[in-house]
Amino acid sequence: MENHGRESDSRPADDAVPDDGPLGRRPPDPLPYEGVWRFTAPAVDASVPQARHAVRDLLYRQGVPASPDLVHGLLLIVSELATNAVRHAALLSPTLAVEVAVGAEWVRVSVEDNHPYRPTALEADHGRTGGRGLLLVREIAREAGGVCDIEHTASGGKVVWAALPLRPAQVLP
Repeated sequence: MENHGRESDSRPADDAVPDDGPLGRRPPDPLPYEGVWRFTAPAVDASVPQARHAVRDLLYRQGVPASPDLVHGLLLIVSELATNAVRHAALLSPTLAVEVAVGAEWVRVSVEDNHPYRPTALEADHGRTGGRGLLLVREIAREAGGVCDIEHTASGGKVVWAALPLRPAQVLP
């Protein structure tokens, strides 16, 4: 994977940076694990576990301070979104793109394809064996205190994404 985010050692020395941030303070340096990574894969079944493993390896390699439960949720989200792209968009979109964006306090995973159809979350129907992937993604995001959404791309496709906080959601008494 190629890091399309910040590069290490790309900031000048402290004495060369003017104090132009809010209230005269310069913005804080990014944390070592912050960045954006994107990779593409063919829209075939074998790409689903490959996407999941690539995201898992990236999170560990970058030292993202994510709990095992958060990593499990993120990997399940990537699996569901990649599976949806393979099953429902492959005819019009022979490739899919997976993006991982990590901030100081959140992780955002997304899957993009070139199919214009905007998926909808189906309600639980115990007679069906599939079709509830987006519902599952939304529930995982909600339980983690995060969000999930779908956006159209400039090229006419779509991006389905979920952003989860790195810190567990606080439960109020």
